[in-house]
Amino acid sequence: MSIKVLGLNASPRGNESRTLQLVKAVLEGARSLGATTDIVDVYSLKIGYCTACTACYASGECTLCDDFPDLFERMMDADGIVLGAPNYIDSIPAPMKAVFDRMADAVHCRMFTGKYGCSVSTSGGPNFGPIVDYMNYALSSFGAITVGGVGVSVGRGLQELPDAEEKARALGQTLVRSIKGEIQYPEQEEMQRQRREYFRQLILWNKDKWTHEYEWYERMGWIEEKA
Repeated sequence: MSIKVLGLNASPRGNESRTLQLVKAVLEGARSLGATTDIVDVYSLKIGYCTACTACYASGECTLCDDFPDLFERMMDADGIVLGAPNYIDSIPAPMKAVFDRMADAVHCRMFTGKYGCSVSTSGGPNFGPIVDYMNYALSSFGAITVGGVGVSVGRGLQELPDAEEKARALGQTLVRSIKGEIQYPEQEEMQRQRREYFRQLILWNKDKWTHEYEWYERMGWIEEKA
């Protein structure tokens, strides 16, 4: 079984990024169990802001011309997604949020169904937890099953970073084991089924306008699903 894991790092610090260290540690753990990995520096990409035009609902295409389509294609080609971002005023940096905002169509269509993901974060203080939770929530909103997260405070030194890297490597192994089906998440699976049913009803209501999304649900065999 060939497993692909893609990491997204949303830190402006380049190779000096502590968040990048955690993303790389997750990918290292994934590779130790046979996965192939790649990483994207989100700050190096040109990702425009969503204009809420809803064109993607109808056509599956965005009206903006930038790096998003290539990034999204890489995410769709992956079995596992690793998100990394530092804490910016108890939120994520703007480039990562811009990526999320461009994925409304993926939310409706649950396009990450069958994928697994996790998140890592760094912060100056202790508030890395909400950032990890938020990124995992985003992954779940796209249809993925989330397997955990790791965060670390680096504001008073790097003494806790090695332990966080070790936890990140273990997280990468958990990610691959989950993709292989060795770990099950029945509560998340049921939650995803319920959310898919919600969006199925929404798409049926708007099927004359949201033709791409209706066709997606048809291809996936979800149109006739019952709650």
